[in-house]
Amino acid sequence: MLSRTAVLERDEELAALVHAAGRAATGAGSVVLVSGEAGIGKSSLVGALHDVLPDARLLTGRCDDLATPRLLGPMRDLAGSVGADLARALRSPGERDALFTALLEELDWRGHATLLTVEDVHWADEATLDLLRWLSRRVAELPAVLVLTYRDDELDGGHPLRRLLAALATARSVVRLPLGPLSSTAVCTLAGAAAADAVLAVTGGNPFLVHEVLAAPGPPASTVPSSVLDLVLARLHRLDPASRDAVERLSVITSTVDRPLVDALVPGGLTALATAEEQGLLVVEPRQVAFRHELTRRAVVDALPAARRTSLNATALAVLEARPDHDPAQLVHHAIEAGDPAAVLRHGPAAAAAAETGRAHRQAADHLRAVLVHRDRLAPADLADLLEASARACYTVGDRERSALADQDEVVRIRRGLGDPVRLGASLRMLSRVAWWQGDRRLSEQAAAEAASVLGGTGDRRELALALSNLSQLAMLADRMAEATRTAEQAIVLAREVGDRAVYSHALNNLGTARWAQGDPAGRRLVEEAREVALAAGLSEHASRAWCNIVWQLLVHLDPDEAGRELVAGIEHAEADEQVMFWKYLTVERGLVALAGARWAAAVADAEVGLDATSPIRCTALFVLGRAALRTGSPADDLVEECWRLGRDLDELQRTAPAAALACESAWLQGDLVRVRRLGREVYDEAVRLGSLPWRVELAHWLCLAGDPVDPADLAGTTHPHALSARGDWRGAADGWDAAGYPYEAAAALTRSDDDGVVLAALARLDALGGVRLAARVREDLRRRGAVRVPRGPTPATRVNVAGLTARQLDVLALVAQGLPNAVIAERLVLSVRTVDHHVAALMAKLGAASRREAVARAEDLGWPAG
Repeated sequence: MLSRTAVLERDEELAALVHAAGRAATGAGSVVLVSGEAGIGKSSLVGALHDVLPDARLLTGRCDDLATPRLLGPMRDLAGSVGADLARALRSPGERDALFTALLEELDWRGHATLLTVEDVHWADEATLDLLRWLSRRVAELPAVLVLTYRDDELDGGHPLRRLLAALATARSVVRLPLGPLSSTAVCTLAGAAAADAVLAVTGGNPFLVHEVLAAPGPPASTVPSSVLDLVLARLHRLDPASRDAVERLSVITSTVDRPLVDALVPGGLTALATAEEQGLLVVEPRQVAFRHELTRRAVVDALPAARRTSLNATALAVLEARPDHDPAQLVHHAIEAGDPAAVLRHGPAAAAAAETGRAHRQAADHLRAVLVHRDRLAPADLADLLEASARACYTVGDRERSALADQDEVVRIRRGLGDPVRLGASLRMLSRVAWWQGDRRLSEQAAAEAASVLGGTGDRRELALALSNLSQLAMLADRMAEATRTAEQAIVLAREVGDRAVYSHALNNLGTARWAQGDPAGRRLVEEAREVALAAGLSEHASRAWCNIVWQLLVHLDPDEAGRELVAGIEHAEADEQVMFWKYLTVERGLVALAGARWAAAVADAEVGLDATSPIRCTALFVLGRAALRTGSPADDLVEECWRLGRDLDELQRTAPAAALACESAWLQGDLVRVRRLGREVYDEAVRLGSLPWRVELAHWLCLAGDPVDPADLAGTTHPHALSARGDWRGAADGWDAAGYPYEAAAALTRSDDDGVVLAALARLDALGGVRLAARVREDLRRRGAVRVPRGPTPATRVNVAGLTARQLDVLALVAQGLPNAVIAERLVLSVRTVDHHVAALMAKLGAASRREAVARAEDLGWPAG
């Protein structure tokens, strides 16, 4: 077997795992991230622990490649290996607190190290990722090691696992073990010198592929099959018909197969698998059977004729349905593969409900979409219920494909013909909310007004209160604060009458935000109360929305430090409860905080999270990205233009004003004062009409710079730095920005001085911050007015320090760019591997990168030369 040779080159990684286990035995736990492509040896490395740590307690759960992942699948795999309390909690996964507590107690065996491995986390459901996030924050205090394996080449920017990896980016208790291919030396050891080059050429050193090539008949690599499929099938076809039939029956089961299921599916049970085990296709244990590698199982199942695969899935479905402990997600998977719409309809809603209970909203949406494929079999009322459930799930995860809006719109059309005005009104209100998130404000306003009208005649005071609160929210978002206040107060009266905390929290949030935005500091206390009510009642969405509004208003009122402190708990809450949409919004708001502090790389990394979100979030993300690009000298025109177009489409001052300010800054830097005056004046006049002081002051600043000063009466009564700038008080503006924690804006204000010494000091600040574009303009202005000794700008090699990297971290980055592993870097720099681990983790966090490759790319974008 290759496993020993694969481990042969993993001595350092294996030693790291053993070291982590040793530390865990003393109560200092850790998280170990084992990453690499399929077949690279992740499972072999983890499997080797059984040999080197025979006395340790090893628990292993696996995520499965199901159409929709099992709820807490890897945790359920532990049921036969853990204590009664955890086993009992795993049977009721909806009771999250009980489950999390039971897992914590299971791992807290002082003096005995436990290694909990979760394999293939890239396939994990959201509830599992929730649990892993929660556990990873506590494992440092446990006698346990949490080992997570995943394929890093399968993670796109929006993959749910990214959030977990981001949360672990700067954690001290994290050890990263990225696995690369076998070296030519190792391949030579395995294949022999004569065949080594050929084997390496066709496998790239991937251990699984190397193993398959060497296991093929004939001289190594003399007749190399064209794919893994060919290799596996060559071995499969060497089996006798009964053994081949047994392997094919098991191949449709995507998880490890327990003994009772083997006996039910395979004639002859374990006995029939002996030959397949001897051929290396299966790993057979007394209590369970698994394919030696997931790629092996995939190769077998993909090669099955469609009719055979369908038939085997139907058999698996029937066997699993008869089991009392069946998993609805697994049943849905087999129902889909078996082409059995009745079974999909039978099990899909239950699977979606289980996922929703476990806060795995993305999986709930997937299950519901699978059911809705067969919508023609549903009665209108049932169809409306399922469509609405789908819309809610898609709304929660921030679906950008408009399925949430399309589903909810259809719900309303169906309910119009069902004669139930209360359900119709509630669905209209939901349509309003979804339409707003999708950027269709006109539809949102229409649906909101109709919902209030319909519900006003029903006598259902709770639903009417929600409809009024929704109207209040829309008014608040559009800066119609008097209307927002009036309708919020009406909703609060009704909410108190019916004793509904959800309605009360929602309306109080609107009222507090409206008052705070108008300058009443008591408004913040109302929004905080709304959050407290929501948290006490377990109303995750309402709590997350309150956090968003608190952070937004803190930024509007120039308090980024306090906003950053609020974001820590807000993001953690949204992550834990899988409020994906609000998690993205809060993360983009964190980008605004980083932007305020001129931490460009961090701002960009956070803003990019919002690019695949719905229009309001994307617009703010584009603002952050555009402003960071403008100020650091990166290409910005496309970002600026899209932000402006999207802001106008959304037609709310909170979107159009920042978008216009961004466009004005871009035009001013390019010397296009006509555009500054045109765009700035258009949105400024709207802000004055609505009485919105926070949004008018920056536009006043740009208009004044472009020679179109505003009426001083418009800015009376405010000491906002932009207002001071618009009045010509650049020194007061700079002091205000410095006090608020906006270093770039402070430096920019100082550049307006007539004193060359002050401007040169401001230029030095801009250089230190990486404000390339404005610094270039200031240099031109200084030379134009005859200043002497205008300093040159920083060299490209130093601009990466915008991200705050230390000299040692730059040394490490240079070696990372060469593709060197941490052990080699440690040897080159005469450091311990552990120290290098910390440096790599820190530089990735500072550059806002999720991988080593991305860290190098981000550094190069900032002007750092890898060579």
